[in-house]
Amino acid sequence: MSKLWQKIMRPVMFGLDAERAHEIGIKALEMGLASPFYSDARVEGFSEIERFGLKFANPLGLAAGFDKNGIAADQLASLGFGFVEVGTVTYEPQPGNPKPRMFRLPEDQGLINRLGFNNEGAVAVAERLKTINRRCVVGVNIGKNKDVPNEDATENYLKSFDLVYPVADYVAVNISSPNTPNLRELQKADNLEELLGALTARNTELGRKPLLVKIAPDLTEAEIEAIVDICLRHEIDGIIATNTTISRTGLRSDIDETGGLSGKPLEKRSNDVISTIYRYSKGKLPIIGVGGIFTAEDAFAKIAAGASLIQAYTGFVYGGPTFAGDVTVGLATILKERGFAKLDEAVGSAA
Repeated sequence: MSKLWQKIMRPVMFGLDAERAHEIGIKALEMGLASPFYSDARVEGFSEIERFGLKFANPLGLAAGFDKNGIAADQLASLGFGFVEVGTVTYEPQPGNPKPRMFRLPEDQGLINRLGFNNEGAVAVAERLKTINRRCVVGVNIGKNKDVPNEDATENYLKSFDLVYPVADYVAVNISSPNTPNLRELQKADNLEELLGALTARNTELGRKPLLVKIAPDLTEAEIEAIVDICLRHEIDGIIATNTTISRTGLRSDIDETGGLSGKPLEKRSNDVISTIYRYSKGKLPIIGVGGIFTAEDAFAKIAAGASLIQAYTGFVYGGPTFAGDVTVGLATILKERGFAKLDEAVGSAA
């Protein structure tokens, strides 16, 4: 099946505009056309993994951005992902930035996107998620509407949170996309303090579900430490590290497009951020590691750096429908070969 993707399907998909290929992929999943590739998320070598009160069949999730509107969460779980993060979802629907806004960098195994939180809005996504037959943990990633100024951001996030709370197994707060003007300003200590204070208070009122924060890779060590302090103080359940980067250092591709860069070029920086969070929090803050996972070895490097769960997006785009199964089976093999009886023993082993 992997050869079918590599030799026939990927050349066809990569011959199309990147966003058009993505839309076709989502439609194919929705229609069940990927069923020949379906696999079991339960992998020999992994017992159920518990993180922030939720149980995961395996540690590999699909990052936010692929299924923005919760159209194919079930089908994606059937490709072998242990969890799927839907979104980014905003309170009001919005079209996102003008097209073209997604670009492949095959030489670098990367993607650049400036989609701009294009989604159907929190009401529509929440209604859709009510109807799915869940085969895995489903998180919902929420962000700020583009036309909402930062001084009104907290209320905008709270409105989305209220709507997705009943249908989300966990909620991720996206304050780190580079494609919504000034969004990353919310990572600054005073802004983050206000936002997380309000969200944790609302979360407590509603009955407390896991609440995570997604941060950028383009932060200094001092900024990362300040975010960790705030997250620990507000008892945030975890940090997702990291979002896409605005850096273009070391690229071989001849491309001059604005937006967030994901994939292999992000891998080392993401691992460095994970290690910093793990060390500074003394392992007390669960980390979902994302950025540049293409192989089982890449996944293990994130675990060893301090991630207790991992996510992929660009690796899935390049690797195709067998990606999740290939990575999770390979990761289980690596853990066994290196003498780890369970995943938890490997978390932070290199940090």
